[in-house]
Amino acid sequence: MLANEFRILPLQENDLSAVLKIERQSYPFPWSADQFRQELNNPVATVELLWHADRLAGYLCYWLIAGELQILNIATSPDSRRQGVAGRLLEHAFASCMEQGLERAWLEVRTGNRAAIELYRKEGFVADTVRSGYYRDGEDALLMVRDFSGGSVADF
Repeated sequence: MLANEFRILPLQENDLSAVLKIERQSYPFPWSADQFRQELNNPVATVELLWHADRLAGYLCYWLIAGELQILNIATSPDSRRQGVAGRLLEHAFASCMEQGLERAWLEVRTGNRAAIELYRKEGFVADTVRSGYYRDGEDALLMVRDFSGGSVADF
């Protein structure tokens, strides 16, 4: 995917059907339209969409509070996976948040989602702790963090 072929724009209400399609293709317990609408109305939330031509390739939802970026939801369209979509979204969010005092980012990921864990490691995240039985189906969550403040976070 060439840089001039994509654009990152904020979520608009009329984008919800495309977002929900990817959400349902990506997660066993997908967010609802109402959950995305709540993020649209949340003053600390940002939902950004990466468009490739006129097709939605992926999206990222995050909060930035007091220098801490919490990644809530990220997904890539099945036909756009392994093309750098999620990485571009993350890097865009990091750059935007650095201007607002970003110090640390964190997320939870299913321990069985090896592709996502590898992506996050490439983006500078390290494993912090496991949250046992975190997901609705009982799967564990791996908490991963990235420090932007110049200090280091131990990789356990």
